[in-house]
Amino acid sequence: MLGVAALAGCTVGPNFRSPKLDLPAQFTERPATPADIALSNAELTRWWTSFNDPTLDRLIDQAIAGSLNLQAARQRLLQAREERIETAAGDYPSVDFGGEVARSRASTTVQYPPGFGNYHFYELGFDASWELDVFGENRRETEEATARVGASIADRRAVLISLLSEVAADYAALRAAQARLAIAEDNVRTAQQVVSLAAQEESQGVGTTLETIQARAQLEQTQSTLPALRAQIAVMAHAIAVLLGRYPGELEAMLDRPQRLMLPPSTIPDTIPSEVIANRPDVHEALLQYAGANAEIGVQTAEELPHFSIPLSITPTTSPIGELFEGASLTYSLALSATQHIYQGGRLNARLRAARDAAEVARLNYKEQVLAALQQVEDALVRVQTERETNRSLVLSVRDARTALSQSSRLYNAGLTDFLTVLTDERTVFSSRDALAESDLALVDDFISLYKALGGGWQTIELDPPSPGNAHAGTRAARSS
Repeated sequence: MLGVAALAGCTVGPNFRSPKLDLPAQFTERPATPADIALSNAELTRWWTSFNDPTLDRLIDQAIAGSLNLQAARQRLLQAREERIETAAGDYPSVDFGGEVARSRASTTVQYPPGFGNYHFYELGFDASWELDVFGENRRETEEATARVGASIADRRAVLISLLSEVAADYAALRAAQARLAIAEDNVRTAQQVVSLAAQEESQGVGTTLETIQARAQLEQTQSTLPALRAQIAVMAHAIAVLLGRYPGELEAMLDRPQRLMLPPSTIPDTIPSEVIANRPDVHEALLQYAGANAEIGVQTAEELPHFSIPLSITPTTSPIGELFEGASLTYSLALSATQHIYQGGRLNARLRAARDAAEVARLNYKEQVLAALQQVEDALVRVQTERETNRSLVLSVRDARTALSQSSRLYNAGLTDFLTVLTDERTVFSSRDALAESDLALVDDFISLYKALGGGWQTIELDPPSPGNAHAGTRAARSS
């Protein structure tokens, strides 16, 4: 027995080591200094405040408090912690206590054993069993469960990051739709004035019926854009409400009053790949899934080795109840039990090979997740920079279109150009303003995507609920990961 106990420190299976990543020194699209990185990391924690929109700040706070997805992620974390407690309990003995009271009658006519008629029977049972974790199977199972707790924490943080970006993106889409609706309504009023002017000139013999029809067609085309924009505003308000854990129509009154689309930050956050890897919960979750799969190799390795246990049974048994606790009534059994699988048809070997294959899949998935995270940042940086260039060009386009419309209107009033030129310039102004509004939204969306890709948002919000039970040291380690 002492020899078996001496083996208790043995833990079979490979110890987990985080894969070494050969990361680039910096992002190709935006080099950063250490001072830039420190500043950007501080900004990332509450990145939505960089848009300077109090309504957005309020919506974000309400989403964090009310999101059903976030609450479900919290329950998954609590479940993982309790499952780890259950697994870790395998390191300790199990103890059961029971009793039995009976009245029986034996036959008095048999010769052996001699009959003795009626008798009482009292018994108390105290059973204990300790499964010796000689080869570390339970320790590996606990290690795997601890990794699942850490992965649940990372999953919860990833849910929060997605929630923040979805609320911000839907809110931006709502404000952009309101801006585009205002542009369309402004253009409708202008088109109505043009129709009135064309009709007046036709009645005076200066204009033609064709010009009036053309002006009316342009008015009707512009009016056709209004219902879709109004529907988009309502749909975005519904989406935001659901993200906040509320009924779809609850926020329509709050968001119905138009406000301008929030302005994007003037600077681009600076960071380096290693910072992104440290900030991204999905990357950390993939690493912990790899750690859990690695621990499973140890579990399956130990399954092929002998299993030892120490069963203990103490059972006082008597007929006179007054003698139940006397030494003469005491029976006990203490042993060392050992079992070894001899033949399982190759099942255990197959499980071990499958565990190794699963660990390799998890390792590759982790590396793939790292590459995908870096790509998302690179792509977001490119989109921000190119959209800024597009936005600057559209600002100039709107200015020039308005100048052209003003000049063509004066020339038409002076009889120096035709009516079609005015209609064309009016259509150009509308399309340029609408394109600029869409570009404004795209630029805000690109910044939101960049903040999401950088893993910003979860750092300042305490999301890890305390475990209601004794999670042991492994859970505390997982919580700090």
